[in-house]
Amino acid sequence: MSQMKLRDPFDMGGMRNLLRSFFDDAGFQIAPTLEEGALAVDISEGKEGETIVRASLPGFKKEDVKISVHQGILDIRAESKEETETRDEKFYRKERRWGAVSRRIALPGNPAEDGVQAELKDGVLTVKVQPSKANQPRQIAVR
Repeated sequence: MSQMKLRDPFDMGGMRNLLRSFFDDAGFQIAPTLEEGALAVDISEGKEGETIVRASLPGFKKEDVKISVHQGILDIRAESKEETETRDEKFYRKERRWGAVSRRIALPGNPAEDGVQAELKDGVLTVKVQPSKANQPRQIAVR
């Protein structure tokens, strides 16, 4: 007796795997998805060798953002809480909004922990981390 396998018409797993294998075979990379609360960032190198990290933080204020650099890891955290309350003769409404994002990034090279600048402007956080001058290669004179 042959076994019957029931197919769920709403299960797109098979189609998803088919598309993934097609794109993988064709040399395309499917972008990884970020977990909820993870902060998407752009990382680049500036003209003077500094690492530049840009992140979108719309709706966050400077006071909501915490940044630290320790042992070559840049840690960005932002948390926003807002409460509104409306009282009228016939109704009462109270709303709470809360949102948090974070990201830890291993910085390339040997970053200077005291050479960090951060600016939040128009909802975009820009962090510049200078490379450490302590571990620069030194020239050795040949005698």
